Amino acid sequence: MLTHDAAQEWIARWDRQQEGYLPDREERFTVLIDAVEALGRPDPLVIDLGCGPGSLSARLVERLPRATVVSVDADPLLLGLGRAAYPHLTFRSLDLREPGWTASLGLDRPADAAVSTTALHWISEPELRTMYAELATVLRQGGVLLNGDHLDSDDDTPAIARLERAVHDRESERAFAAGQPEDWRAWWDAIAADPDLAELNTARTTAGAGHHGSESHLLSQHGEALRKAGFAEVGTLWQRGNNRLLCAVR
Repeated sequence: MLTHDAAQEWIARWDRQQEGYLPDREERFTVLIDAVEALGRPDPLVIDLGCGPGSLSARLVERLPRATVVSVDADPLLLGLGRAAYPHLTFRSLDLREPGWTASLGLDRPADAAVSTTALHWISEPELRTMYAELATVLRQGGVLLNGDHLDSDDDTPAIARLERAVHDRESERAFAAGQPEDWRAWWDAIAADPDLAELNTARTTAGAGHHGSESHLLSQHGEALRKAGFAEVGTLWQRGNNRLLCAVR
């Protein structure tokens, strides 16, 4: 039985191991939520795309308690942790790569924002175009997509792209050299060894929820897909190396 306290402990470990690869993770969260707040609604309706265990969703509701956040992911284990740790959040088990996912969100009005952090680069470019086009249908006019991820500069600026990656790599190396307690693989190995998570682990394996490489890591791939989906403006709100917060306005 996965308890509330155990789930919170696992998510705290998740957050710590993520910070090894994203030392500026909390700053990026803060900037993203600042942008949602700047939309001007005290009660925004927000879709969290690829929410994982709900780290971003929980921070968003903590800052904006009147917000409604619908958190979407396809990984049964991460969703199980999120549901146990954050019973006040709304989680939906949906695969963003499958057309029609928006019909199961249960929205009662167009969303003000869609947010994501370190998730959408796992989606292939053709699926990304389809997903963004469908997302546009449930965002209000003037609503935004805020995507925090590692997105490399375009192929026509290879030197800049290399330096962006180098800035991020040096930052991550310093984090691990300073005693980062756990990396991605170690966290998943520990999850697999916990008998209380066996059922969720089996569901995850059955669903094929693991990631197998970055599919859309270029800034241009996301920018072009968003413009074709009808977003009027696309740009970077915040950046450190290739770690950036991409914003698209509907």
